[in-house]
Amino acid sequence: MPIVFSIMNLNIRGWHPSRPIAIILLIAGVVLALTIFFTVGLPPVLHDLRQFSEDLPHRIPEVVAKLKKLPLADKIGIDSLAARAEGAVSATAGYLFTSLPLWLSHVFDILTAAFLCIYFMLEGEYAYKFFLSLFRPDQRRRLDATLQKAEVKMSKWLLGQGLLMLILGICSTTVFGILHVRYFFLLGVLMGLFNIIPIAGGVITIVLAAGVAALDSWPKMFGVLIFYAIYVNVENAFLTPRIMKSSVDLMGLTVLIALLIGTALAGIVGALVAVPTAALITVIVSEYAIQRDY
Repeated sequence: MPIVFSIMNLNIRGWHPSRPIAIILLIAGVVLALTIFFTVGLPPVLHDLRQFSEDLPHRIPEVVAKLKKLPLADKIGIDSLAARAEGAVSATAGYLFTSLPLWLSHVFDILTAAFLCIYFMLEGEYAYKFFLSLFRPDQRRRLDATLQKAEVKMSKWLLGQGLLMLILGICSTTVFGILHVRYFFLLGVLMGLFNIIPIAGGVITIVLAAGVAALDSWPKMFGVLIFYAIYVNVENAFLTPRIMKSSVDLMGLTVLIALLIGTALAGIVGALVAVPTAALITVIVSEYAIQRDY
């Protein structure tokens, strides 16, 4: 709705787009972005994913040979760890690739959620007013103010987090491409997507990216680690304070639990609405449940 309202406020020679026109323009923009992604961005990612699943089991022995040259390598059981890692990685990569058609089969669920969003954008105000009418006037005003505040904070969090994910994805893909890291399209997309999970998402993806880079050479691995160290400092010191200011503060554990619950209950659609729902619950709990001394 913030995007719809922004479109409606456009002044084109004294003409302002109506709400239906603004919604149509928003849908057209989303469809255009998805078309560009599926025609330009997705094929390289799928190619990298297939190549990754085929190449990694054969390249693990090279990494093991390099690790054996390190001090104390025999003490930590490199061979047994490598065997376990090879089985786990092969199973994970194979699952990701073979389960992709299953995930794409949920397109109908995503389209259903999209149509629900359209109906709420068109008639959501009437449903909202009816919902508020179920409460007494004194409770109604407080609940209305709380939900309005929650809407602003959720919108800012979603837009800010999406922007941070996009920035990290673009920067990672660019740097990995410059360093000639294998599967750099796939790794860049994963870096951006997993950025929605604070701390843990970054750790998982950077370990994966550094491991893939180590398959070629140690300098590439150190280049990946140096890039991520610089980016984390820039994000924490510059990007996050400016992009995420005045948005609802969600702990990393809250985001992770919300994603797990949403995925378990409703699959992809549940994962999409999990974090906004957690933000809404956080604001409501902060208003009605937390006891403040003032």
